[in-house]
Amino acid sequence: MRAALVRPAEEVHRHDVPLRPAAVAMAWLGVGLPHEVLAVPGVALAPHDVLVAVEMSTICGSDIHTVQGRRHAPTPLVLGHESVGRIIAIGDEGARAVDGAALHIGDRVVWSVTVSCGHCDRCLVGRTQKCRQLAKYGHARIEPRWELTGGFAGHVHLRAGTGIVRVPEALPAAALAPVSCATATAWAGVVRGAALRGRAVPDPSPSAGEDAEVLACERVLVLGAGLVGLTAAVIAAELGGRVQIADPDPARRAFAERFALTAISPDDVAEEGFDLVIEASGHAVRAALDAVDVGGAVVLLGSVFPADPVPLDAERIVRGLVTVAGVHNYTGAELHAAAAFMAGRGRAHPFADAVGAVHPLAAVDTALVQAAAPGAPLRVGLTPR
Repeated sequence: MRAALVRPAEEVHRHDVPLRPAAVAMAWLGVGLPHEVLAVPGVALAPHDVLVAVEMSTICGSDIHTVQGRRHAPTPLVLGHESVGRIIAIGDEGARAVDGAALHIGDRVVWSVTVSCGHCDRCLVGRTQKCRQLAKYGHARIEPRWELTGGFAGHVHLRAGTGIVRVPEALPAAALAPVSCATATAWAGVVRGAALRGRAVPDPSPSAGEDAEVLACERVLVLGAGLVGLTAAVIAAELGGRVQIADPDPARRAFAERFALTAISPDDVAEEGFDLVIEASGHAVRAALDAVDVGGAVVLLGSVFPADPVPLDAERIVRGLVTVAGVHNYTGAELHAAAAFMAGRGRAHPFADAVGAVHPLAAVDTALVQAAAPGAPLRVGLTPR
């Protein structure tokens, strides 16, 4: 077990929070190496920072890509960016949720994968997920004063600039942990696709009333029935779209049918074309471009790992009046909306069942092997206790 000593910063006043017993994080050291236990006996919270005790984290496909060496990551790091937890300490000057409400010790929350500065040119125009000083939970190297950087831990140190959203006590942790990646990304993708089709998606908060069927009569195809694609298909269907979801895996198609979706093999995609195509696997970009109808839109969500370039028929796109957009991560407002959707219409669907197995934190290596195996559930969970 390694001990991480907290070094107080000199540039700002920090609120020291001793942890007894010490917080535990699973440190990833590199491809082919087992995780090591990192003990953190305390943290020093800068103003507006928040310390969260993790309730559950889930393993995302990008975590698997990292440990397999398919995407670069600095080491040592604490993986995990899909989590739900409870606030146990707050830095000086307090902290606020995305909706502007003050956060309090005891609040149950989810948080953004990104930490943004809030004042660079990208942040000022709303592209906070592409901040010029961006940091990301589960992707950042462990450093002094910020050791608890990812969800594969008992606690996470949320820095100022993180989008934090309070979530209901009644929702299961298995449904909430993926909100900060799969759900929010899916929401952002559907909202972008709807906008490209001239449709505005309303506030999904339960208090805002029923969502308007802004995608009514829209023919929507989602390629990939992983959790991002599945969630995007459910959101589009709840917004009135005529949705089909395509995946080559019969088990994933069967699971999608539990969400009242029409699930088909990619070989059975209709030839007449779709108004909106959402590519959520990273492996079907060519198929997405082929499936869109005249005047339609293609939203690419899944291409977040290295892959071979895809040939582009520019003439078809131009003559077909096709719009192609990429969506990566999300804003704080989109995270808030995704959590509201899950607390509203999302309750009608068995999202918690996407987490097919849960392991103790110490068994993270076993959990990662299970998550990467053929036929794995959409998510495998980790709990610190």
